[in-house]
Amino acid sequence: MWLRITVGGLVIRIKNLSKQIENEKDPQKQNNLISQQNTLLSYISGLGIGVGSSDIVLMRRFKGSILNKR
Repeated sequence: MWLRITVGGLVIRIKNLSKQIENEKDPQKQNNLISQQNTLLSYISGLGIGVGSSDIVLMRRFKGSILNKR
C-alpha cells in the first residue's frame, strides 16, 4: 500500500512538472525541469511497479485518466 501512495505522489509531481515545462519560455529552465521529471520517472521505473489487471478500481481510474486526455 505504501508503494502505491509513494508512486501516486511521484506521478502528481511529474504532472506538475509537465505543466511547468509547457508554460516555461526559457529553454534552459525547460531543460532543468525536464531533468527533474526524468529523475522522478527513473525512480518509478527503478521500483519496478507492476499494476495487476485484477485491481478493478485502479484500472477504472487509469482508463478514466487516459480518456480525459483525449
